[in-house]
Amino acid sequence: MIELFPEGFEEAAAGTGVELAAYTDAAGEERLRAVFQGAASQDVVADWADRWRSFHHSVRVGPVWIGPPWEEPPDDGVTVVIEPGRAFGTGGHPTTRLCVELLLELERGSLLDLGCGSGVIAITAAKLGFAPVSGLDREPQAIEATVRNAAANGVSIDARLGDALQDELPPAGVTVANIDFATASGVATRVSGPSLVVSGYVVSAPTELAGFRHADRRASDGWAADLYVRG
Repeated sequence: MIELFPEGFEEAAAGTGVELAAYTDAAGEERLRAVFQGAASQDVVADWADRWRSFHHSVRVGPVWIGPPWEEPPDDGVTVVIEPGRAFGTGGHPTTRLCVELLLELERGSLLDLGCGSGVIAITAAKLGFAPVSGLDREPQAIEATVRNAAANGVSIDARLGDALQDELPPAGVTVANIDFATASGVATRVSGPSLVVSGYVVSAPTELAGFRHADRRASDGWAADLYVRG
């Protein structure tokens, strides 16, 4: 479904399983039936094209407001506007909020966002005073989204296409990897900076990371984010 409808689809409980629904046109319906045997369709209300907006809401993390362009930001604090799109990250997921919480406590300096997605963490970092800020992602649409969202927020992000586990990583004082613990463990051996913020996993994940000392953990809704320092 992600490949067929990268712009989004709905998931709802249906008996002992789940029902996946996409708002689409005749061409999309044809693609759906070609992949899923027995797929059904029905007409929807006239405003279906805008209903996806109801799933994207703003969040507040301390002084930081992160939200979509159709919501009105507050007059106070740091505003980060993210256009929901094909790249992961609108600020609404607990792991994004937890990473921002940890960044608020760190000394400002250079920052690298691995798996930057929409650029929400990198852009937030730049707005908080981190500089220079760079992002790395292996998906071209993520780099495009990061560049586009950075421009809309008036900040500069050096967004690069690459693999965090294989390609050379830009040096940074703080590295953020909101991906998963297994990938973060591989990344930990490749980063050069003194601080590492990792997330993308549940609270049952371990806290040991080779070459780093565990300094802090934040948790929300079963998800966790950790701060590590070198040595």
